[in-house]
Amino acid sequence: MVTVKRIVLDVLKPHQPNALEFSQAIAAAGEDYHVRLTVIEVDENTETLQVVVEGESINFEIVQSTISNMGGSVHSIDEVDVQSTADAG
Repeated sequence: MVTVKRIVLDVLKPHQPNALEFSQAIAAAGEDYHVRLTVIEVDENTETLQVVVEGESINFEIVQSTISNMGGSVHSIDEVDVQSTADAG
Protein backbone atom coordinates (compact mmCIF):
# COMPACT_ATOMS: atom_id res chain seq x y z
CA MET A 1 0.00 0.00 0.00
CA VAL A 2 1.23 3.51 -0.78
CA THR A 3 0.22 6.37 1.51
CA VAL A 4 0.57 10.11 1.10
CA LYS A 5 2.39 11.63 4.09
CA ARG A 6 2.81 15.23 2.92
CA ILE A 7 1.44 17.30 0.07
CA VAL A 8 2.13 20.90 -0.95
CA LEU A 9 -0.62 22.63 -2.91
CA ASP A 10 -0.92 25.90 -4.81
CA VAL A 11 -4.46 27.09 -4.04
CA LEU A 12 -6.56 30.05 -5.15
CA LYS A 13 -9.40 31.09 -2.83
CA PRO A 14 -11.73 34.04 -2.30
CA HIS A 15 -11.02 36.36 0.66
CA GLN A 16 -13.69 34.61 2.72
CA PRO A 17 -13.35 32.27 4.52
CA ASN A 18 -10.21 33.74 6.04
CA ALA A 19 -6.92 31.84 6.20
CA LEU A 20 -7.56 30.53 9.72
CA GLU A 21 -11.01 29.17 8.92
CA PHE A 22 -9.73 27.74 5.63
CA SER A 23 -6.82 25.87 7.26
CA GLN A 24 -9.00 24.63 10.14
CA ALA A 25 -11.49 23.11 7.70
CA ILE A 26 -8.70 21.31 5.84
CA ALA A 27 -7.22 20.03 9.12
CA ALA A 28 -10.65 18.77 10.18
CA ALA A 29 -10.89 16.69 6.97
CA GLY A 30 -8.52 14.10 8.48
CA GLU A 31 -7.97 12.60 11.91
CA ASP A 32 -4.36 13.73 12.23
CA TYR A 33 -3.86 16.38 9.55
CA HIS A 34 -1.36 19.12 10.27
CA VAL A 35 -1.89 22.12 7.98
CA ARG A 36 0.49 25.00 7.30
CA LEU A 37 -0.93 27.78 5.14
CA THR A 38 1.06 30.67 3.66
CA VAL A 39 -0.58 33.55 1.83
CA ILE A 40 1.57 34.17 -1.24
CA GLU A 41 -0.40 36.88 -3.04
CA VAL A 42 -3.54 38.95 -2.48
CA ASP A 43 -5.52 40.76 -5.15
CA GLU A 44 -8.89 42.48 -5.20
CA ASN A 45 -10.98 39.29 -5.09
CA THR A 46 -8.71 36.34 -4.33
CA GLU A 47 -5.73 35.03 -2.39
CA THR A 48 -3.05 32.68 -3.67
CA LEU A 49 -1.93 30.23 -1.00
CA GLN A 50 0.65 27.57 -0.41
CA VAL A 51 -1.02 24.85 1.64
CA VAL A 52 1.06 22.09 3.22
CA VAL A 53 -0.86 19.11 4.60
CA GLU A 54 0.91 16.43 6.64
CA GLY A 55 -0.53 13.25 8.16
CA GLU A 56 -0.20 9.50 8.37
CA SER A 57 -2.42 8.86 5.35
CA ILE A 58 -3.70 11.91 3.49
CA ASN A 59 -6.76 11.45 1.31
CA PHE A 60 -6.17 13.95 -1.50
CA GLU A 61 -9.71 13.69 -2.83
CA ILE A 62 -11.16 14.73 0.54
CA VAL A 63 -8.67 17.59 0.87
CA GLN A 64 -9.48 18.77 -2.66
CA SER A 65 -13.23 18.51 -2.00
CA THR A 66 -12.89 20.50 1.23
CA ILE A 67 -11.01 23.25 -0.62
CA SER A 68 -13.61 23.28 -3.39
CA ASN A 69 -16.52 23.43 -0.92
CA MET A 70 -15.01 26.64 0.53
CA GLY A 71 -14.81 28.26 -2.91
CA GLY A 72 -11.14 27.50 -3.53
CA SER A 73 -9.41 25.63 -6.31
CA VAL A 74 -6.21 23.62 -6.44
CA HIS A 75 -3.99 25.05 -9.17
CA SER A 76 -1.20 22.52 -8.77
CA ILE A 77 0.36 19.86 -6.61
CA ASP A 78 3.83 21.29 -6.04
CA GLU A 79 5.35 18.62 -3.81
CA VAL A 80 4.38 15.16 -2.56
CA ASP A 81 5.88 12.80 0.00
CA VAL A 82 4.59 9.22 -0.25
CA GLN A 83 5.57 6.00 1.47
CA SER A 84 5.13 2.39 0.47
CA THR A 85 4.38 -0.09 3.22
CA ALA A 86 3.99 -3.85 3.12
CA ASP A 87 0.44 -5.12 3.49
CA ALA A 88 -0.04 -7.18 6.63
CA GLY A 89 -1.42 -10.53 5.81
